[in-house]
Amino acid sequence: MSTKPTNAFEWTDLDRRSVDTVRVLAMDAVQKVGNGHPGTAMSLAPAAYLIFQRFLRHDPTDPAWTGRDRFVLSPGHTSLTLYAQLFLSGYGLTLEDLKSFRKWGSKTPGHPEHGHTAGVETTTGPLGQGIGNAVGMAMAARYERGLFDPEAPAGASPFDHTIWAIVSDGDLEEGISAEASSLAGHQKLGNLVALYDDNHISIEGDTETAFSEDVLGRYEAYGWHVQRITPQEDGDIDVAALHAALKAAKDETERPSIIAMRTIIAWPAPHAQNTGKAHGSALGEQEVAATKKVLGFDPEQHFEVADDVLAHARGVVERGRKLHAEWEEQFTAWREANPERAAEFDRIVAGRLPVGWDKALPSFPASDKGVATRKASGSVLEALGPVVPELWGGSADLAESNLTTIEEGSSFLPEGNPLPGASPYGRQVHWGIREHAMGSTMNGIALHGNTRVFGGTFLVFSDYMRPAVRLAALMKLPVTYVWTHDSIGLGEDGPTHQPIEHLAALRAIPGLAVVRPGDANETVVAWRTVLERHAAKPGPTGLALTRQNVPTYDRESGEFASAEGTAKGGYVLQDASAGRPQVILIGTGSELQLAVKARKDLEAAGIPTRVVSMPSVEWFNEQDESYRDAVLPPDIKARVSVEAGIAQGWREIVGDSGRIVSLEHFGASADYEILFEQFGITPEAVVAAAHDSITAATR
Repeated sequence: MSTKPTNAFEWTDLDRRSVDTVRVLAMDAVQKVGNGHPGTAMSLAPAAYLIFQRFLRHDPTDPAWTGRDRFVLSPGHTSLTLYAQLFLSGYGLTLEDLKSFRKWGSKTPGHPEHGHTAGVETTTGPLGQGIGNAVGMAMAARYERGLFDPEAPAGASPFDHTIWAIVSDGDLEEGISAEASSLAGHQKLGNLVALYDDNHISIEGDTETAFSEDVLGRYEAYGWHVQRITPQEDGDIDVAALHAALKAAKDETERPSIIAMRTIIAWPAPHAQNTGKAHGSALGEQEVAATKKVLGFDPEQHFEVADDVLAHARGVVERGRKLHAEWEEQFTAWREANPERAAEFDRIVAGRLPVGWDKALPSFPASDKGVATRKASGSVLEALGPVVPELWGGSADLAESNLTTIEEGSSFLPEGNPLPGASPYGRQVHWGIREHAMGSTMNGIALHGNTRVFGGTFLVFSDYMRPAVRLAALMKLPVTYVWTHDSIGLGEDGPTHQPIEHLAALRAIPGLAVVRPGDANETVVAWRTVLERHAAKPGPTGLALTRQNVPTYDRESGEFASAEGTAKGGYVLQDASAGRPQVILIGTGSELQLAVKARKDLEAAGIPTRVVSMPSVEWFNEQDESYRDAVLPPDIKARVSVEAGIAQGWREIVGDSGRIVSLEHFGASADYEILFEQFGITPEAVVAAAHDSITAATR
């Protein structure tokens, strides 16, 4: 007998009591800590319970099961909505964990945190990010199916599963939801179901203060399947209607689905329901007691969970195990029928790269004219395409500028798209002009697992992505950003497109590695290192790449060190010609060549000079102290850094006696060579700074 969710609707008294228990737990948890968001957890209790008990394919005893559905709680402030279901479903959360809500060291922090609590698929809280993550998960599920089981009929593959999301008014007000939802509709992600909690309440009260659009009209225009359900006469969710709507959404495989569900926040609290206060404040002891009476609970009891209620809800564990066992049978049959793909699956799940993959990487000959690092990056992606099938990505409508085409003629687009090369399992993602959604969907792709994703735009537009980048760092997700046009070196497009403060701002994000290679071969090593770190040292990486050509250094002559040092973040590119250096020049990206030219002049003047290439401050800081001291000896105080951006962040590297050649104002529209000259980012400026630093160091 199949254990898949039944088509028949059944709702018992134990189901009702289980839902009411969730409402009591939400009130008590917030009341105990004195702060939090009880109202939405109370009103959403029937919906979350129905999803976890009847629709979600999950196994609480194995939260990382490959074949599971994914559940995303986009309004992370109502974290108790999720925690209560994880408790009831047997994910390991205990009643004590709920009593420790929002407390130090608890498994129930104020907003759900991926990697901290079993069953939490993503970190949510910043509104709109969750729906973006869910869209990315749905994209990843489709690409994963294409990697391992593309020929299977719809619904017949062990890689077919559904992404379920709860979204709120706040999520849909944030602009990122428009970007992500438009993309989902365009991609016809029929494996995505969103339940919209239309409760009309935000912190400032009724959403009529700021939000009056036709949400379902908007989503219908995006190409979504839309439904609406209304409450029962008493104001509670009509569970039978919701069950029917969720089933219809699940059965709709040609479009993503959204269900607008009108709810009464804090239902059935006698005085707090439908109020702004119930959104983000404890209800108060009197209101909690009054609500417990309405629900038939003892007002004197706290965190009351009846044994028969818990036993009934925990029945989902057995259902999950059976679902898992059925899936294992299907998966085993797939493995036997597809041994090569199964071996590829095992490799990817283990985080291993294909044997000999790095032999496909290009190598660039020495050249004074050189090559732009964006072009070198594009060559790397072209080389990796045939040998690393799990690597996919694209750009926010800038592939021809970012050079982020991994496979020509292969576009990740749904069936029916008229463009040449369109395939639901295509390699090249066209995010469109949606940087914010690109960032959040990349996070969802990484969270889903079993693929590796990259996405590109101009460095200046990383501002549009920043909330998603921060969350990627917070969750330690192995996503790769290809940020090109990394300085005033992009030239004539002018100050609106020229990043000045961006490198410093991005380096300020804990856990994000910013890598700005100085030539083509450093770019190759940077990409190789990113892929090698995918499993060993997960976390996001941003490659900052030049539009303009930069010299490719002759690594064979002995004048310049191997580009392998890039993997350590910083290394000695050229050492002093006669023993111990008197001054150290530190360069990144396109300004590395300025340090090299300045060294030549300083050496000619009898000043022993070392050049350090510092493509990644973060990778360099990971190295042990002995290595860092070998590259930047602490007793050599004369140092100069050169980078075409603000100085912030470099003082701790160059020290009090060091000097910084930087740019402390916006750029201008002109040829890049003129801009560097006019703004004093030149070899001469580096030489002058070196002399100044030497003087300061000897005082």
